[in-house]
Amino acid sequence: MKRIVLVIAVTLPLAACGKEQPKKVEIRPVRVITVQHALSGDTISLTGQIQAKDPINLAFRIGGRLLERNVTVGDPVKPGQIVARIEPQDFQNALRSAEADLASAQAVLANSQGTEGRQSQLLSKGFTTQAQYDQADQQRKTAQAQVESAQARLQNAKDNLTYTDLNSDVEGSVTAKGAEPGEIVAAGRMILQVAKQGDRYAVFNVPSQLIRQSPKDPEVTVSLSDDPTIVTRGHVREVAPQADTATGTYVVKVALDNPPDAMRLGATIVGQVKVQSEPVIQLPGTALTQMYGPAARCKRFRQPGRCGLASMYPASDWSVLCSGPSWISARIRAN
Repeated sequence: MKRIVLVIAVTLPLAACGKEQPKKVEIRPVRVITVQHALSGDTISLTGQIQAKDPINLAFRIGGRLLERNVTVGDPVKPGQIVARIEPQDFQNALRSAEADLASAQAVLANSQGTEGRQSQLLSKGFTTQAQYDQADQQRKTAQAQVESAQARLQNAKDNLTYTDLNSDVEGSVTAKGAEPGEIVAAGRMILQVAKQGDRYAVFNVPSQLIRQSPKDPEVTVSLSDDPTIVTRGHVREVAPQADTATGTYVVKVALDNPPDAMRLGATIVGQVKVQSEPVIQLPGTALTQMYGPAARCKRFRQPGRCGLASMYPASDWSVLCSGPSWISARIRAN
């Protein structure tokens, strides 16, 4: 009986030594994001030019031979500055002729006034007829009208002489010239074009498709093409109602907010605007791919008027894609 007890005591420790311990489960870290709608869009870049907001065309009120032009393109001008001059000799002669006509009309008036006065005295004494007095009075009135007409012609001649000098009305810089000294220029012909100081637009030729896709009042980022660090912002102020017949694009003018001095007239610029699409739900590619099993697949979903996201899906799993205001679901399986 003692032998049996000894065997049992030895066997139990051996059985306990052969029992396996349970393995500890490894907890893997997971990145979590909140899925929500967001705006998605592309940034469109166009090349344009800095232009004057409202260029002023300076022109003579009269025609004649251009005697001199005192400024050229790029020169600054101030209000009242004489920028060009027409040959004044013809207008000086016209002024002298008008002065002579006025002197002659005044002499005729003085004579007719004397005649009318004498006829009035004779009529009061009964030594002349009423018809003779009326004739003298009519001659006086005609002479008076001729004097007034001569005075108007004299004033017109004086004005024309002053118009031989072309003065600038604004402060700014000359951006274009329309005639050279020695040319015969007509009244109203552009001699110089002046851009007002401080008023500048960024001008772009924009395709019609981009105009349709752009927001109502987009914010435009404008930078110099040769120095992207010089940047300002602006908003659309004018869109041409008709497309250019040669290019099919529309001229769009952007008013700049505090433009830098480096953005001078004629500078080449780059404008950027973000064209937004409908709200979408965008998922990271790592959330839709797997590192084991069948290879992942890429698929793009489209519906009329709506485009889904291009994403990577595990080929052996079910997947869901959200685009726009509602969910679009699709199932993909491995071949």
